Amino acid sequence: MRIDILSAVPDLLKSFFEHSIVKQAIDKGVVEIHLHDLHEYGKGKYRQIDDYQYGGGAGMVLMVEPIDKLISKLKSEREYDEVIFMTPDAPLLKQETANKLSLHKNLIILAGHYKGVDQRIRDLHITKEISIGDYVLSGGELPAAVLTDAIVRLIPGAMSDETSALTDSFQDKLLSPPVYTRPAEYKKMKVPDVLLSGNHKKIEEWREEKALERTKNIRPDLL
Repeated sequence: MRIDILSAVPDLLKSFFEHSIVKQAIDKGVVEIHLHDLHEYGKGKYRQIDDYQYGGGAGMVLMVEPIDKLISKLKSEREYDEVIFMTPDAPLLKQETANKLSLHKNLIILAGHYKGVDQRIRDLHITKEISIGDYVLSGGELPAAVLTDAIVRLIPGAMSDETSALTDSFQDKLLSPPVYTRPAEYKKMKVPDVLLSGNHKKIEEWREEKALERTKNIRPDLL
């Protein structure tokens, strides 16, 4: 898979992709991640990429030309399955969305910034819009990193144990059950006996029961 991320401040993303599972996937050749600086396609001597919004109002807006030039250039080099815009005024990111996107070959992710992006970019190029929550951040770089991580960890070969991602919360519409590791007792708190029993059928039944219980208590909307 190849993921191209377009940003006004791509340096914010560099350290994120130099660690953990994403770095491991890059090193294995499972995924290519390319960061693009919108300023390289900016206007004039100062590489301008934002301007005041028509109609007045506070906040600057990302201009149409620099983004259009960059996306058009990338599209001329290869076909993209989705061009995604990270913005708070969009459907919330769900595990199902990450699952589907992980099956694609080429993705573009546009990180919003300032007050937003000229609507004509959304009309011209954007095929999917995603929000990571009902709140506003200073830019779309963190949301772009969140989406990338959610996708990459699902690609075969990215994780050492490929079954791990398939047992995460939300994969079966439930939250994950409690998990424990050694020691078996700590400050008089014991690991449930069933997990030490070696009876895999009973362990799975316990996990399903606890997953349902946690989901009912914490996220009943999932049910």
